Amino acid sequence: MVRTVNIRALKDKLSAYLRDVQRGDVVLVTDRGRVVAEIREPSMHEAALDAVQGKLQRLADRGVLRLGLPNSPDAYQRADVHLEADEVDRALAWTRGER
Repeated sequence: MVRTVNIRALKDKLSAYLRDVQRGDVVLVTDRGRVVAEIREPSMHEAALDAVQGKLQRLADRGVLRLGLPNSPDAYQRADVHLEADEVDRALAWTRGER
């Protein structure tokens, strides 16, 4: 189903419109009656994502770029730094110039 919504209504009920998109609807966003954007489910399928990953890996193999760590909390080491809250507050104030 294709739905049309103006920017203000979209901002007011964004979550509801995104749920509609997840169910397969297409939302046309208008500004003063003119369509300025279209919201729909992502068009990249697994095959396209695999192709992108393959290209990125080839660039990394050539040294053109460096791939980041996976977006998983398990991929990062926990810091051994433990600071008291007031210490953090003082450091932030100093950084902001609020000495």
